[in-house]
Amino acid sequence: MSETSIFLSLAIPLGGTLLISLTGEKPNLRDSITLVTAVCLLLVNCTLLPKILNGQRPEAVLMELFPGVDLILKVEPLGMLFALVASGLWIINSIYSIGYMRANKEKNQTRFYVCFAIALSSTMGIAYAGNLITLFLFYEILTLCTYPLVTHHGTHEARHGGRIYLGILISTSILFLLFAIGWTWHFTGTLEFVPNGIFNQEQLQTSIPLILMVLFVFGVGKAAIMPFHGWLPAAMVAPTPVSALLHAVAVVKAGVFSIVKILVYIFGIANLEKISGGSWLMYTAGFTIIAASVVALKSDNLKRRLAYSTISHLSYVVLAVALFVPIAVMGAALHIVAHAFSKITLFFAAGAIYTASKKTKVSELHGIGKRMPITMIAFAIGALSLIGIPPAIGFLSKWYILSGAFDAQENFVVAVIIMSTLLNAAYFLPIIYAAFFRTDDNSKNHGEAPTAIIIAMASTGILSIALFFFSDQIISLGYQIAGAY
Repeated sequence: MSETSIFLSLAIPLGGTLLISLTGEKPNLRDSITLVTAVCLLLVNCTLLPKILNGQRPEAVLMELFPGVDLILKVEPLGMLFALVASGLWIINSIYSIGYMRANKEKNQTRFYVCFAIALSSTMGIAYAGNLITLFLFYEILTLCTYPLVTHHGTHEARHGGRIYLGILISTSILFLLFAIGWTWHFTGTLEFVPNGIFNQEQLQTSIPLILMVLFVFGVGKAAIMPFHGWLPAAMVAPTPVSALLHAVAVVKAGVFSIVKILVYIFGIANLEKISGGSWLMYTAGFTIIAASVVALKSDNLKRRLAYSTISHLSYVVLAVALFVPIAVMGAALHIVAHAFSKITLFFAAGAIYTASKKTKVSELHGIGKRMPITMIAFAIGALSLIGIPPAIGFLSKWYILSGAFDAQENFVVAVIIMSTLLNAAYFLPIIYAAFFRTDDNSKNHGEAPTAIIIAMASTGILSIALFFFSDQIISLGYQIAGAY
């Protein structure tokens, strides 16, 4: 039964892809198939959750690539968490997409939903990858199938953004990630993800694990660690539902997820502190957090501000793992969830504002909360969650990361978290204040965005708060991840 569920997690989105393409001339049927497919995927993933919580680790072999290396899927706590987040948010993002694409009369909607479904199938492959080669193959598929989404509008600006997107992600994965995978195979004789890592004590005394760590971290370009972050703001030329996919559902989450998975299951948490020079990762992530926050603070374009906020918050996850202590790793897992729900709410709000008013700049939002109160309340919830104010899930993840920093006695990390939290407040709170307390711009007469957009946006906003109170299963998975078993 478990093996069947694993296969279905890949097959359901692919089946949906076929049906969506066949029903493109009937928009209502096509969109209904999209929603049904998304719901079925979440239900299949939910059947695996009790087994993972009970300590089982089901797996399924797809095929043998070459002697000794299989294309294999294996469900473990970190992958389970990522799969549930991605498949759950696909449902909500699909509802939002239906409202957004129709309200803005977007072209090529069938292609849009087809690429979305393929992206979710590849995301499931990344989540459940049982070894490095499986992770790499699905990682590349995700890059390729999201390229048409980034260039959806077909304008010169969209094609330029798409070239940057594809160029950075493909070049980093080929030059660094694939090379690191080959070297790992040569050095250790295995590519499997195992609970305590694959390096023995003798191997850890050499400089090779440190070099491999550098290659893996920068090879996973989707994590947007500086200096390989430029693809993410460039991709903001895409429609807002695509931005939500990039920032919350699949792409960037696939990046930080891959880094966490490699560090936990290839290097091993207990082994990371034995690697001489391993602290470079902490300082690199800390720099990315602060630098991206400063750029966000200076950005007047709303989506650009949110994009650099994403770059900053992705490195929270990397920073947490770089502390090399279990409670911080748990915080990293929680922040993947917190950022997903909070940031998708913010992008939904940005898209709602554009749909209703065609406004794209922060400086244009004075008084908009009086015309779009639901939208700006949802925006406020997402923003306060990322700042780390309770009761929102973002507070929990920051709490665990900060606790890990104190446990590891890393004052640098404590300072980064405090400084970045202040910067988060500095680039989010003025938007909220201006929306509700500044004089309304009466140049455009509008109200809220279409109902489907409001439903999706309100759902993620409510969930950002609900997960603060009902986070038991997330925390249970986090404990298993931190224990790496």
